[in-house]
Amino acid sequence: MASQPLPVPSSEQRREASSWQGRARPGYPEASVEHASADLVLNAWLGRLTAYLSPAALAGAWLDWASHLMLSPDKQFELVLQGQASWLRWHQYCRSAVDNGLAKPVEPLAQDKRFSDPAWQAWPYNAISQGFLLTQQWWHRATTGVRGVSPHHGDVVSFVARQVLDGYAPSNCVFTNPVVLQATFASGGRNLLDGALRAAADARRALDGAPAPVTFRPGHEVAITPGKVVMSNRLVELIRYDPQTPKVHATPLLIVPAWIMKYYILDLSPANSLVRYLVEHGHTVYIISWKNPDAADRDLSLEDYRQLGIMAALDTITAQTGAAQVNACGYCLGGTLLAIAAAAMARDGDERLASVTLLAAQVDFTEPGELSLFIDDSEVAFLEAAMWQQGYLDTRQMAGAFQLLRSNDLIWSRRLRHYLLDLPDQDNDLASWNADATRMPYRMHSEYLRKLFLKNSLASARYIVGDRPVALTDIQIPVFAVGTLTDHVAPWRSVYKIMLLTDTEVTFLLTSGGHNAGVVSPPGTPHRGYQVATHAHDAPYVDPDSWQARTEQHEGSWWPAWEAWLARHAGPLAAPPPPVVGCADAPGSYVSLP
Repeated sequence: MASQPLPVPSSEQRREASSWQGRARPGYPEASVEHASADLVLNAWLGRLTAYLSPAALAGAWLDWASHLMLSPDKQFELVLQGQASWLRWHQYCRSAVDNGLAKPVEPLAQDKRFSDPAWQAWPYNAISQGFLLTQQWWHRATTGVRGVSPHHGDVVSFVARQVLDGYAPSNCVFTNPVVLQATFASGGRNLLDGALRAAADARRALDGAPAPVTFRPGHEVAITPGKVVMSNRLVELIRYDPQTPKVHATPLLIVPAWIMKYYILDLSPANSLVRYLVEHGHTVYIISWKNPDAADRDLSLEDYRQLGIMAALDTITAQTGAAQVNACGYCLGGTLLAIAAAAMARDGDERLASVTLLAAQVDFTEPGELSLFIDDSEVAFLEAAMWQQGYLDTRQMAGAFQLLRSNDLIWSRRLRHYLLDLPDQDNDLASWNADATRMPYRMHSEYLRKLFLKNSLASARYIVGDRPVALTDIQIPVFAVGTLTDHVAPWRSVYKIMLLTDTEVTFLLTSGGHNAGVVSPPGTPHRGYQVATHAHDAPYVDPDSWQARTEQHEGSWWPAWEAWLARHAGPLAAPPPPVVGCADAPGSYVSLP
């Protein structure tokens, strides 16, 4: 009997296989699966040596930059002249730096605090720091503005050059840092001994995979707003907070946090708790606490997060309160998922949402900020290999990428304080929360990176929910979007694109601060301000820079402005819904520390 030919995979099967390498799929010969698995095993092993950065992606970026620089004689000549000019400026400065006779050739950026101590103004440290800054400036010019280099590759090369230079900064060395030398002489070297012991303890803890000790513990110092776990499934616990006022608004509020960290960033210590603030202003608040997934959850998908998270929560809230509609608020990834859910509900005629609030959440990923440095086809494939092997993206793998984006603050400055100056930890509730990271399931995170970041399917109405795509233009309920001015995770101009992608009334608010500190901004926080304006659905589009220039600036926290908007969409005041008995107390079991 003649052997049957192997089935030829369809184009759709090929696309599915590229996302799910190493797992048997219908219509695929087993040999293909074994071959894919060998590729994944190799890449997963290699990732441990490269901090999960793709060597192919880095090599491709460098080759793109280097080859185009070789083909740019004008750029080369310009760099030679700039190098000579920088050397002459530095040489002249060194000759007169003893008595500060010349102005500094270059000033550090506003956010660069490495040389801010007065000790850096004395000879020879002023000359050393200026030499470093001039070198850093030259390399920035060398890695930018090269004709023909793709923007992504140019950004990657510039980023890598900055990381290398930051590692060799004079502030990181005992003998070229006057602040460290002063501390060493004052303590007889005790700071270096204690710092070395601390470094050894940190290294041992990292090798053992043990979490860093935290001072602010969920259910003790943070996440202590009274509430009950009123629903749970394999992915979420739904918390309902106890009312703090005699009457509450008729329309409850559902908060959907990001699952990359624990939910209690919105319920930190009482003075910093957005949840407590809302409850004290008469809102019935529900919040989703996501499970920290493990290897058994590797096949949880983005659709599972929508169904088991947002949709299951809406079912529970409407059943418990009897409310016909719910206000919903999503933060970061939770906001992106909420936008997907809102678009699907609008498409299907589900009218249970009264309004949508998006906090530092993107729905368009064409300009995702510095995180795009770690996201291209090569990097995603490399990262998938690590997730495929262990079933999830580990917290340390995610933390490394975020730390590199702010390496001066989160890596080098921390090592300087801890290991050279032996200063105590600057611990607070937000820092403790930041150390309490969660894992990401293999399938969900792969879908998130490929469908949203690489393909931008949501913004282009190609994201599939059920068996049909969803479109953000179907959302007809009011939207409130918050961007933070110095956000490096969800840049505010990217968040602002909700104005273009929906056909409804959008209130946009821009607040000072970054991705986390800008959101956790209670009344009374110093040096805070915001701008806010409402854009009617039929009004002409205003670009973000023009919006920022013409919108009035307000001092203080943005929380009262949002709460006032929320109250207008939350219905009249009425008696609180009846308490739910027989439920576990908040913060529940999914938020507990390991």
